[in-house]
This record gives sequence, structure tokens and C-alpha cells, in this order.
Amino acid sequence: MTDDAPPLPDVLAGPLLRRLSAERLVLWLVATRPLELTLMLHPESHPPRRLRLGDERLERIPVGQHAWLHLIDVPLATPLPTGTLVDYDLKVRSEAEERGIADWAPHLLHAGTHYPSFVLAERHHRLLHGSCRKPHHDGPDGLVGADAWLAERRRAPQEWPAWLLMTGDQVYADDVAGPTLVAIHALIARLGLFDEALEGATVPDSQALYRDAATYYRREALLPDTESGSALRERFFGGVRKPVFTTANAHNHLITFAEVMAMYLLVWSPVPWRLIEISPPALDAEWPQRFLAEQAILERFVEGLPACSRLLAHLPSLMIFDDHDVTDDWNLTADWEQVAYGHPFSRRIIGNALLAYLLCQGWGNDPERLDGLCAQAAELMTEAQRQEGQLPRQAHDALLQRLQRFQGWEYRIPGPPPLIVLDTRTRRWRSERHPTRPSGLMDWEALIELQEAMLDAPAAIIVSPAPMFGVKLIEAVQRLFALAGKPLLVDAENWMAHRGAASVMLNIFRHSRTPGNYVILSGDVHYSFAYDIHLRHREQGPRLWQITASGIKNAFPVTLLDWFDRLNRWLYAPRSPLNWFTKRRRLAIHPRDPDRARAGERLWNGCGLGLVDFDEAGRPRDIRYLDARGFEVGFPPARE
Repeated sequence: MTDDAPPLPDVLAGPLLRRLSAERLVLWLVATRPLELTLMLHPESHPPRRLRLGDERLERIPVGQHAWLHLIDVPLATPLPTGTLVDYDLKVRSEAEERGIADWAPHLLHAGTHYPSFVLAERHHRLLHGSCRKPHHDGPDGLVGADAWLAERRRAPQEWPAWLLMTGDQVYADDVAGPTLVAIHALIARLGLFDEALEGATVPDSQALYRDAATYYRREALLPDTESGSALRERFFGGVRKPVFTTANAHNHLITFAEVMAMYLLVWSPVPWRLIEISPPALDAEWPQRFLAEQAILERFVEGLPACSRLLAHLPSLMIFDDHDVTDDWNLTADWEQVAYGHPFSRRIIGNALLAYLLCQGWGNDPERLDGLCAQAAELMTEAQRQEGQLPRQAHDALLQRLQRFQGWEYRIPGPPPLIVLDTRTRRWRSERHPTRPSGLMDWEALIELQEAMLDAPAAIIVSPAPMFGVKLIEAVQRLFALAGKPLLVDAENWMAHRGAASVMLNIFRHSRTPGNYVILSGDVHYSFAYDIHLRHREQGPRLWQITASGIKNAFPVTLLDWFDRLNRWLYAPRSPLNWFTKRRRLAIHPRDPDRARAGERLWNGCGLGLVDFDEAGRPRDIRYLDARGFEVGFPPARE
């Protein structure tokens, strides 16, 4: 740290509102020291409350010399009112004074307000949802647009969404711009984020990694030159090259726990960026121009971070991982799993991303279920603090092994209607006879648990990171690559790619005791669409709606998507005989046309978030897309 470095603020990121209810408030915050906090609540037309956050309501976990997670979990003896604005404040005690959010994070306040606010909904009447937020994508940030949308409805609490659903790829641990990685390393040094030993790499530990000549744009070179290292390079680093759909960058893949933690801080808060400087490192001749182009895009991303963090401080958020939160093609095939989990270096990469997910995303979804894992993580971090900032290897490996075997990332929010968030990454239905073919997104046991969770419910909202019902032509292309033994080239994972998983999922929808109305919210694919679906030849059968919003800050190649959209309309129109050759031939699927699209277009390509209104029966009353360019796109009902 230089003498002219800016002083460290008390709070680095947050508060993020997580799982909120009238009886309980769950918040997440990262500070530079263990804080003494007081929560102030100001419900409209109700007396204010002052709650001192002692150890029973607040867990502080060090992740560096100057970085402390604050996991805030406050049960309320007297429930808060629903359907009305609740202003709140977090007072930070510093010596003899207390400073509120207006003092230490004024960017979290909308114009003309003194506090951030939240609204507790009586039911899931309106949901905001989206996925895929890549900082260096050259496009606007949907979270910034959503903050402006919410500010316009500041005094209309009945219009606020019940939840912000972040349905995957909240961070891109595997696809990192060069300037972002430089910022990550600068922040690690500034905060003293914990170091770790590395096994199976050509560098012994994290500090050697950060100094190595291959650390920028050439991280695959850090693998040992062995047969197992070559296999790992092909499956883990080479697998992200997708000439048909996307061209991704694994060469800056995040590796250490400190790197992933720094990434979360940098994508959710403007404050860490004020503590560091970014200058181009020494690079090979082909990289400087790319570095500067990425830096220009990243600067625009950083400009929007005050609005992003403001939105997360006003709307309660629920999250679930998809592949990029950990690594591209995560558990795509049984063959991929054998290679990735069979090498200590890749095991560590996957485990570190899962550990950061637990602490930054997972805990806030379901604190009771994940408290045991967080307690073990707290023990590990506390021991690292005692050992001068070095994560003890044996305890570190033990926790990562437990995380990789853990089954319980999915969760359920009571209704009406119940909101069921699926884990489609860690409980895969593997193809034992053909290990190079895509695994089912959920295994038989997980699917049966899903069915049991919905028995006798009149309606259900399901969050599936990947669409259950996608674009048939794209799925057909993916299937061709999978049959050719190249599923990694096209990200060939969809619900229909595995016969067993697809069959069980479709049977669940036909079960007589499962809901009559299903709404499936998805992301992943970098474009948006909506389908109305019903069973053929069953007038009283269940109704389904597939609603996909992607990405928050990512998009599909424009020309390529136009061709896919056009060809899909020609080949798989609702009455096309080709539909009878697909696994969903018993379903009638009617796409909704976006009202701003050209005639016949069904796929919307633009950064933003989806917004869905629900009626009393749990059916979508209105489906919209809040395009980050400043306008809304409607998806009116399809003509049957």
C-alpha cells in the first residue's frame, strides 16, 4: 500500500437484500473490519424499530486482512407490514459515533430520499428475473435499467416486484477480461485477501500465480505438461470455444478463492474500484490492443455500478448458479466430470468458485440449510487469519470436497404460488453408456423430489436456469454435435438432450396431482422468448408457460440469431409435422411474438430483465421485458 492510497472505507459492498419476509430479514454485506451494526426500520404509518445486531443476528467471517463478510439474519418478534414501503438504515458504530447509509453509501439512495427501502409482498404477484451478466460484454447493464424503472415507481409499492430472481451466471468466473483480472489482483493486494497453496499447477501458490508471466491471457499454460494436463486443457480450458454460438475466453479463468471473492465485490459495488488503479501489465504482442478495448467497455460497466448496487439494496434477491458462476460446461458430461474432478488443479478451481458462491449467493437463499457449510467456512477463514493470511491446505481441501458432494442447493419459497428454484448443475443424470454425451440436467431422484414438492398445489412457479422448452432448431443443432462427440463446442445442454430426464420431466407435468398451472422462468441462452404450452388432446390438462429472459448484460450474435429464428419458424411452426419427431410431441407449443419485433420474429435479442405479473391463480397476466436501452417489450398472448 502506497502512502497516497485512499483510506479504506468501512463498507466495501452491500447491503444486499436477500430472503425477506414479514418475520425475518436476511441481508449480506462486506466490510473492511468487523462492524458493530444497528438495523433501523421505518415502516410507513408504523412506529420505527431499532435492532442492535448482536452475535445471534450477525456472523462476521474474515476473507482477508481487510475484508469481512457480514451475514445478517434477523428474526422479528412482531411481523412487518406487507404491501407498504419499509425504509431501513444500517448504522455503523465507529468509536463514539454512528453513521448511517446516507453517510457511508449515499449512492444507495434514490434522489430525494433519506433511506433505502423495501416492500414485502403478500404473494408472488410480480417477479423481475434475468441471468447472464458479463462485465465486458459491449452492451448496457440490465440492472442499471431496472434501477431507473424502480425509481419511477418509488411511491407506488404495489408495483414493486416481490423478488428479483437472478437465475444464473451472476458472475463469469471462467470468462474474464484482462483489465478485470488486473483489477482483481489489485484488490486482493489492497484488502489482503487470503492466499492458498496450489497443487497440480506449475506454480506452488497464489502469490506465485499472480506474478507468473502466464497469469494474463495464458492461464492454461500453468498446467503441467503431462497427459492428464493435456486432457484437462482440452476439457477445461479448450472446451469454451464455441464457434456456432459464442466465442468465450477461458485464458483468464479465475483460480483462487481470493480471485472469485474479489470478482463478486467488483461486480456488485462501485466502492472497491475507488481503492485501486488499473494499468496494463506486460503482455505478449497480440494482447495489448484487446486489453485496451476491454478496458473501455469495463469503464462503462463501472459507471453503472452505483445503480446496480442501489437496485440490490431495494429489491430482495434470490439467486441460483449456472455454469459460468463456476466454469463453462460445468458437469456437462460424465467424461467432463471424470477429467475435471480427477485433477487437483481443476478440483481446486471448481471448489473455490463453489465456496465463493456459498458465501456470496447461496447462504442468502436458504440460511438454515446452508448454515452448517458456512460454519465450516468460517472456521477455515478464521484459521487462515491466525496463519498470517494463508488458507490451511488440509482444511481447505476438506471443505471443498464437502461442497462438491453437497446436495441441497435447490430451495423453495412458500406461495402463493410456491416458488421452486432448481439446481440443474450438481445432480446430473449421467449417461453411463455414452459418457461423452450430455448428462440430464437433473437426475431421477431430484426430479421425483420436484414432483413431491408440487403435489396438490394449484399452481407453481419453477426457476430452471436453462429453459425446459427452448428453440427446437438450436436444440437439434446441439444434438448433432453431441452425437458427433463434440458437445463442448456448442454448449449442448438442454432438458431434451437426455432421454431419461426429458421423459420424467414431461411425465411430471402430466401427473394428475401436480399443478394445473406451471410458469417456468429461465435464462442462460442470451435471448428472450415466451411460449404458451398445453397438452395435446386434453382440454382440462395443465397449462404451462415457458418465459425466458437473458441476458442481463450479454447477447447472442445478432445475425446468427436472426437466421436461427427464421429457420425455426419455417421448420417448427406449431402445425409442422417435424414436431412429431421431437420429445415434446405430446405438447402444443405456441410462441408469443414480441410486440416490438419485426413481423414473425419470436426471439428478442437485447440486454435487460424480464417482468412477469401473475393473477390470483398463478397464471401470467402480463409478460414484459425491460430492455436496458430504455424501453419495454411486451409478449402478448399467442393466437392458438
